[in-house]
Amino acid sequence: MAETNKVIMLGNEAIARGAYEAGVKVSAAYPGTPSTEISEYLVQYKDSLYCEWSPNEKVATEVAVGASIAGTRAMACMKHVGFNVAADPAYSVSYMGVNGGLVIVVADDPGLYSSQNEQDTRMVARAAKLPVLEPSDSAEAKEYMKLAFELSEKFDRPFVYRTTTRLAHSQGIVELNDRQEIPDKEYIKNIQKTVMMPGNAKVRHAEIEKRHEELAEEANTLPVNRVEMNDTKIGIITSGIPYQYVKEALPEASVLKLGMVNPLPKKLIGDFASKVERLYIVEELDPVIEEQVRSWGIEVTGKEIFTLQGEYSANMLREAILKETLALKAPAKAPGRPPILCPGCPHRSVYYVLNKLKLHAAGDIGCYTLGAVAPLSVVDTTMCMGSSISTLHGMEKAKGKEYIKDWVAVIGDSTFLHTGVNSLMNMAYNHGTGTVLILDNSTTGMTGHQDHAATGKTLQGDPAYAVDIPVLCKALGVKNVAEVNAFDIAALEKTVKEEIEKDEASVIITKSPCVLLSKAKKPLYTAHRDKCKKCGMCMKPGCPAMTKGADGTVRIDDTMCTGCGLCESLCKFSAIERVKEGER
Repeated sequence: MAETNKVIMLGNEAIARGAYEAGVKVSAAYPGTPSTEISEYLVQYKDSLYCEWSPNEKVATEVAVGASIAGTRAMACMKHVGFNVAADPAYSVSYMGVNGGLVIVVADDPGLYSSQNEQDTRMVARAAKLPVLEPSDSAEAKEYMKLAFELSEKFDRPFVYRTTTRLAHSQGIVELNDRQEIPDKEYIKNIQKTVMMPGNAKVRHAEIEKRHEELAEEANTLPVNRVEMNDTKIGIITSGIPYQYVKEALPEASVLKLGMVNPLPKKLIGDFASKVERLYIVEELDPVIEEQVRSWGIEVTGKEIFTLQGEYSANMLREAILKETLALKAPAKAPGRPPILCPGCPHRSVYYVLNKLKLHAAGDIGCYTLGAVAPLSVVDTTMCMGSSISTLHGMEKAKGKEYIKDWVAVIGDSTFLHTGVNSLMNMAYNHGTGTVLILDNSTTGMTGHQDHAATGKTLQGDPAYAVDIPVLCKALGVKNVAEVNAFDIAALEKTVKEEIEKDEASVIITKSPCVLLSKAKKPLYTAHRDKCKKCGMCMKPGCPAMTKGADGTVRIDDTMCTGCGLCESLCKFSAIERVKEGER
């Protein structure tokens, strides 16, 4: 078989490959689905570049900005809500421009597969005056990365590279090329360009408006903005993954495919619109392209027939544009599968105790958000990274100390280091008396077990100093810091009762590693039906390995049991027994 340099890649893998081929030397990121795998694929090239997990997206962006100022090509990666955290440096570096090429990769999540909102990165980028490229398949995902760096350096502009869940996690054919060894740009001190004090920023604002106009003109001839002229009865302007749906649903239509979605190519769009009888704009989420095209006096059809929510599909476009009523076979109804904590998850025992004590929890972003669902139903609020502690503090300042005796804040170890540190500092500084539970499972669990500053290992696999979370909490001004094994229910209950009664801030760190991290064989548990009193105590935590038989006695699924021992600790009748590995 002849050798080929074409391979099948996930979109995220192709993005990483594109960064490698573009000669990127520094990459910083915070894990967040659907962007996480970009850095995990990028680390395979660590002999050619440096990549890291940063504590949050703001820091990651600032690291990339620093590398750019020094003269190398650099990137930061995050999901759409992470771009909010990065907005502070992103808005300002838009004024500053670049030295080495600078790209901020942002992954949107239409359909809310793993996010708390459906915001559209293009809207944020427009407000920040940042140009945006958006690929529509894996091949483009790789090539657009290289183009982003070229345009960044040509126009002295940081670029936003927008991707979505569907692109990030779908596969396509990618042609591999050699890495470009881009010489570092010389660093030349230029305070007017890189120090954003008011007098300098005022001048730079005028400069970026000029650059924006130059980019808009360039967009008219960029190959990534291309016209596919066919039947002129229907013309469609689209970009990204929706382009694939358009080609499937309306193969005969004329299409203007936009690879650069900010700034838009006004002349190209006007020319295309003049050649078609009816013009549609197909874009997921917000009417970013549509509103601009309408403002130019061009008649279009858009969100009046398309949804603002969720992902699009070829069938949806056929129905909306062609008015086809599709006689599709109804899909098989799968049984309901609500999200649940994994068997053996240490968060389950924590929430069991909080539920038993009838406490409310201000929640945060991570696996522990699932404490909101039945049967535990402890988490009352979840907003954004690090918000749990600040939310609890706000409740106290609104209603007083006694009100929050029924509340705690819960936050994970990675999220605490992300933005929880500032929130806890604020609580201690402003004389808050809330109780904070840091659920320390020694990883960034929800996104697939990435390391962070307290795990002792970097993204590149190097050993690192592990932040001592209890010492850090004390350094922030919290005098009451307790550590408890998450599965020691008696000790945990006692500690929670004691801490919520104190009139000063307190932190309880529940320590037990994520059950999925350990590869060691674990003991299993079995339930003796003859001893089972059918009291249901072992069922209260909602472990999916526990079920009831027709006679009401408990069964333990040994294919799911992870040996955490929570059920045994709850059984008062010795009906549940630990069984050594291999005895069953």
